[in-house]
Amino acid sequence: MDTMRDRLAPAVSRLLDEDPRVAVVLAEIGRDGFTDAWRRHPDRVINVGIREQLLVGAGAGLALTGMRPILHTFASFLVERPFEQVKLDLGHQGVGAVLVSAAASFDWPAGGYTHMAPGDVALLDTLDGWTVHVPGHPDEAEALLRHAVAAGDDKVYVRLSVQSNADRRPVDGEHFVTVREGRSGVVVAVGPLLDAVLTATEGLDVTVLYATTVRPFDAAALRLATESAGTDVVLVEPYLADTSASAANDALRDVPHRVLGLGVRRAELRRYGTAEEHTAAHGLDARSLRERISAFLGTRAGAGIAIAPGT
Repeated sequence: MDTMRDRLAPAVSRLLDEDPRVAVVLAEIGRDGFTDAWRRHPDRVINVGIREQLLVGAGAGLALTGMRPILHTFASFLVERPFEQVKLDLGHQGVGAVLVSAAASFDWPAGGYTHMAPGDVALLDTLDGWTVHVPGHPDEAEALLRHAVAAGDDKVYVRLSVQSNADRRPVDGEHFVTVREGRSGVVVAVGPLLDAVLTATEGLDVTVLYATTVRPFDAAALRLATESAGTDVVLVEPYLADTSASAANDALRDVPHRVLGLGVRRAELRRYGTAEEHTAAHGLDARSLRERISAFLGTRAGAGIAIAPGT
């Protein structure tokens, strides 16, 4: 199966052909995928070189002229390094763009800590008005990208990852999807962690919600799920742990509840290894998730099927 990022250049190239407002701004990374699109639209495929602050500034300038810019590079260079430009050139100027990242939290460990950005969504949470999509499958990534471009002049972040679920799910750019129903708690699985969550909760009496749009947070879906499953909530996110805890707490502020946030831990892993090793080290593999979810919900960890070592 191709990756989410494999879909990016073909999908954006089609959008360039279809919509004269669309422009793409690159900072060297990913430029080869847009060679043909640049030949057809040399004024709307722009490579600023390794200048990430300029990447965002140029995108904001295009937006001020009425264009719908798509900005792409690794997450650490798209959100963290040019954060001042994201805050001022887009937010303060009151213009929007579609930021599409790659590498996610630790997709390319060999790149080192400079190429990891587990705090990207939490950082955008400090700003007002951002929509955040976290697809879990290449088909979902393409659908959410189109949704983002069509979202008027909004500020949208599309977070791509190498990790992917086996199957696509219906996504509409707004709502959580109920994948499994139970009565002993609610587990919200974000993007590419759905498969691990489904394996981890097999045989457990829990509701599983699938989230590919995490901002705005679908408070209505969470509240509805807790009406039958109870108000113990586990958030499983592929970025910094507890990133959405405040949003879940706000959704349930008028009822007694508990929230457990699982995600990337704050401790830096200095032996970079593989992405799979990072997943396990952060407790996001199926076996670790089962133990942590079961302990929190008071459910016997051995219930249901056994999980093979290394899963």
